Amino acid sequence: MFEIFREFIRSIGADGAAGDGFDGAENDPRIAAAALLFHVGEADGTFSKAELATAMALLAEEFGLDESETARVFEAGREADQDAVDLFRFTNVLLQHLDEERRIGFIEVLWEVTYADGEVHELEDNTIWRIAELLGVSTRDRMLMKREAAERSGAEG
Repeated sequence: MFEIFREFIRSIGADGAAGDGFDGAENDPRIAAAALLFHVGEADGTFSKAELATAMALLAEEFGLDESETARVFEAGREADQDAVDLFRFTNVLLQHLDEERRIGFIEVLWEVTYADGEVHELEDNTIWRIAELLGVSTRDRMLMKREAAERSGAEG
């Protein structure tokens, strides 16, 4: 699970995303990724402890953040998501920083968070579908990533 996100983060880490400040937060791929992770985790109305733990662990592990920095990035992503009227502002930031392979990997990360609580709600599925469409990830690749995440989680896809 972490290898996928690690590659995703490495791909954006050299593009000005490093650092402790949130200057230019609207274009910060860390915050865009956190906002999308939050949005997917909350899509079914319940951000389970398992989903939250997975999202926070991914952020900490892959961005090399300590606990307080992880909380700051996640909170900035949560606030950005709550202030947003759509997902485009976040997917647009990621489109600027990721090639096709890495966008597909990010979709797999979203599935990892979704499967963390052992089930996929139809609203979570629909949200990932919309994000994948905005990121230019094909239906085939989206479903392959779903199946791989399901297999790793032990759930039925």
